[in-house]
Amino acid sequence: MTEMPSLPSHASVVVVGGGVMGCSTIFHLATSGVSDALLLERNKLTSGTTWHSAAQVRALRSTRNLTELIRYSIDLYGRLEAETGQATGWINKGSLSIATTPDRMVHVERQASLARLFDVRAEVISSDAALERWPLMNADDVLGAVWSPDDGRVSPSDLCAALVKGARSRGARVFEDTGVTGILTRDNRVVGVETDRGPVRCDAVALCTGLWSRDAAAMGGVGVPVWPCHHFYLLTRPIDGIVGNVPTLSDHDGHLYIRDDSGGLLVGCFEPFGKPIDPEILGSDFAFQLLPEDWDHFEPMMGNALHRLPALETAEVKMLLNGPESFTPDGSFLLGETAETRGLFLGCGMNSVGVATGGGAGMALAHAIRAGALPMDLHECDPNRFPACFNSAEVLAARVPEVLGKHYEITFPGRQWSTARNLTLLPAHALWCERGAHFGQVFGWERPLFFGKTEEPGLTFGRPDWHDRVAAEVDAAHNRVALFDQSTFGKIDVRGRDAATFLDRICTNRMNRSVGATIYTLMLNEAGGILSDLTAVRLAPDHFRLYVGTAAVRRDLAHLRRHVRSGDDVAVVDVTEDFAVFGVMGPGAAGLVDRLGGGRLTSLAYFRAASATLAGIDVVGARLSYVGEAGWELTVPTEGAAHLALAILEAGAQPAGLFAQTSMRIEKRFLAYGHDIDTDTTPYEAGLGFAVDEEKGFVGCAGLKALPEHRRTNRIITLVLDDPEAVPLGGEPVLADGKILGMTTSAAYGFRLGRAVALCTLRDPADQNGPSRVEIDIAGRLFGGTVVVGAAYDPKGSRMRSLKGQG
Repeated sequence: MTEMPSLPSHASVVVVGGGVMGCSTIFHLATSGVSDALLLERNKLTSGTTWHSAAQVRALRSTRNLTELIRYSIDLYGRLEAETGQATGWINKGSLSIATTPDRMVHVERQASLARLFDVRAEVISSDAALERWPLMNADDVLGAVWSPDDGRVSPSDLCAALVKGARSRGARVFEDTGVTGILTRDNRVVGVETDRGPVRCDAVALCTGLWSRDAAAMGGVGVPVWPCHHFYLLTRPIDGIVGNVPTLSDHDGHLYIRDDSGGLLVGCFEPFGKPIDPEILGSDFAFQLLPEDWDHFEPMMGNALHRLPALETAEVKMLLNGPESFTPDGSFLLGETAETRGLFLGCGMNSVGVATGGGAGMALAHAIRAGALPMDLHECDPNRFPACFNSAEVLAARVPEVLGKHYEITFPGRQWSTARNLTLLPAHALWCERGAHFGQVFGWERPLFFGKTEEPGLTFGRPDWHDRVAAEVDAAHNRVALFDQSTFGKIDVRGRDAATFLDRICTNRMNRSVGATIYTLMLNEAGGILSDLTAVRLAPDHFRLYVGTAAVRRDLAHLRRHVRSGDDVAVVDVTEDFAVFGVMGPGAAGLVDRLGGGRLTSLAYFRAASATLAGIDVVGARLSYVGEAGWELTVPTEGAAHLALAILEAGAQPAGLFAQTSMRIEKRFLAYGHDIDTDTTPYEAGLGFAVDEEKGFVGCAGLKALPEHRRTNRIITLVLDDPEAVPLGGEPVLADGKILGMTTSAAYGFRLGRAVALCTLRDPADQNGPSRVEIDIAGRLFGGTVVVGAAYDPKGSRMRSLKGQG
């Protein structure tokens, strides 16, 4: 028996897990010069999930950067054999996604528009053309399809062998049958791993641990909400009509994906509601085993498959494969460094796209480990985007079956999760229920989307069921007074003698201002990209309160704490759940606040804050607005929040939800993180240069100063559409003279304008020489509109302000 080589005592990076993500990560570390990287797999390479993956690789995703990850994978898988001498089994036969309902056809048309925007080859074709590409299918109910010729599939085991061979040739080492039993940390930073063969010191650990990621991350003090589900596909013996390789066929209305396999068929499904399985039931020795066949669970999908593929009636079944795959609470994977532990990186929770995304995701994770940041904005995959309430076994077991079921569901606007709800309630939640709120889940919170709910709204790509209700809420804010519950905002207190100096070092705007100052500012990464936008209120000489995005609080806390220097008299504390925030907005806001005893707030200048007592409750009122109407944001201790909200309603305010706020903020060109701005955006490209003071210096200032001129110019415009029936959603191409200029990033109906309005990011700077008229492509139809540089709605003057003076 060959003696196993000894583990090195030190490695720059230890990658844990030998599936496609781990193999890709160590390959990219090695190719980028980290020659002493180490991969540890407790069993054998590809064990767990990778080995039984159906391994489809489809390029088009919901964002450009997610799409680019898979396009990178496609390129890598096509060239690995030439680089390593190891075949990957890459087969490029394209993919065909059919539509059998009108809504799915709209979805297909939107996919094709998105593909054009992202420079992905895709074509909407007729049902007859689809049948020509897949003659074995029953196309009687097919309305059309989208054909993507560059898609394909790969052999997962061969792919991992090629990646590992390439990594080893550059010095990286791979150890199978070596389990990691602990993650060693000091001062919240990784210093090594403990294994069943001894310790290894290291500077970084990448957890690519698939099904077992939740337990693996817990060893490093991090909560990772990943949970497995059963995943099924049927394999048949050879059948007539399958010759060689054929395109992958997706029948999403039937919850199916279909391709050839050794002359027969592979028919997989993402059924409407999956079956979770506890990782403890799988056990630590689960490697190349499968779960028992479950024909009762698969039977409805089998019926769909027989409808789509009549040849299955006489096909001989080889097996019903049932293998576990891991899912996250929102269906997106986890990629990047954790907030709690420096040097601990995640590449897991792949939600059945591990092989497709693995090449690009491994590249991005290796870049993050080496350079300290991902190579592009991937906020959808931020490992810090979940609150702690999602890391419960009970919550995960309830949610992930729905996540699997939504894999092929149409992504209608306004779609909400139905499981694992009511995890975190607003202080005034009971009051909003009494007022008929329809809630959406945001970072675990239940937040009112609109009011006046009588039944569950229908979902559509057209004008939504809640249109009139939102119109009434906007009307209240515009003509009277509305109450918005903004309590989900993250709230971070920065205290100490050095608080102002510290924040000046981190934030782009000048922070050392008088007590009562309310400051809009940004935090940047080292390259000058926007990491966060926030509002800060100086409550005392040694006390600031920062209001950050709802889902940004873990990330922003970590960013702030990591920049506290030794000797700084600074404490950074999360106080999100200690306070509620209410926006009282509209022309009647001043009278209402005065009637409740807060008269001193009515004399505040904009961007100033002061303490007051309203309805017997102590508040801090800040004079600012996110909706383009005059008003205050009131911060109140949680215990008094419901009482104050009721008093405001009884004094004449109408409750308003998130949909009304979104419509109004788009009209006013107020940007939203993750939609209009992210780390790929500089402050100047977003028109936020007013919040930047380069003279004082701050984190990211050097990156800003090094930017080329074209990245120091605004690229965000507002578009007001001509057709009042147009329903843009965001993510649509913006064109002029048939040429794509950019894309919409936020869109809604503008009730104060009487037309749909969208914020758009252009590929080139927006200037006086740009077009005054453009079109957007909504599911293949072009809608014209007027370009506005600045806010489409100006409460102080004209209702529209355009680049060329129209309106």
